Amino acid sequence: MEQRVNIQQTHPEAYKALYSLAAGLNKSGLSPILKHLIKVRASQLNSCAYCMNMHTKEALAIGETQQRLFVLSAWRETNLFTEEEKALLALTEEVTLIANKGVSDTTYNAAAKFFSAEAIAEIILLTILMNAWNRIAVSTHMQVDK
Repeated sequence: MEQRVNIQQTHPEAYKALYSLAAGLNKSGLSPILKHLIKVRASQLNSCAYCMNMHTKEALAIGETQQRLFVLSAWRETNLFTEEEKALLALTEEVTLIANKGVSDTTYNAAAKFFSAEAIAEIILLTILMNAWNRIAVSTHMQVDK
C-alpha cells in the first residue's frame, strides 16, 4: 500500500489545530491509562493500524499490560477491566460509532457514575480527536513504523 497525500504538508494549519487540541487534552485529568484505552479502542473500531501500533506501544511503556491490550476488543467478555474503564470504553465506542444509534442514555449515565462532566467532555473530545487521526491515517495510507 502506497502512502497517499501528506495532509500535514498540504494543510499544515489544519494539522496544527489537531495538535493544539491534542496538547490541551494531554493536560486533562484523565489518567494516562484511560487515555490510551480510548486511543486504542477507537483505533481498533476504525481499523487504523497506524494508530493502533503507536498507541499500544505507548500504553505498554506507561504500564498497561499486554493481556489487557490483547483482549481490549472483547472488553465486555472479561473481568480484566474495572467498571469505570468499561463505562469509558462504552462511551468511546458509541461516540466512534455515532451513526449507528448515537450515545444512549444508558451509556452516558453509566459514565456519569464514575466521571465528572469535565471528564466526560474530555472522553468525548479525545474520542473525536482519535477518530480524526484515524480517518487521516486510514484514508492516506499512513505506514506503520516497524
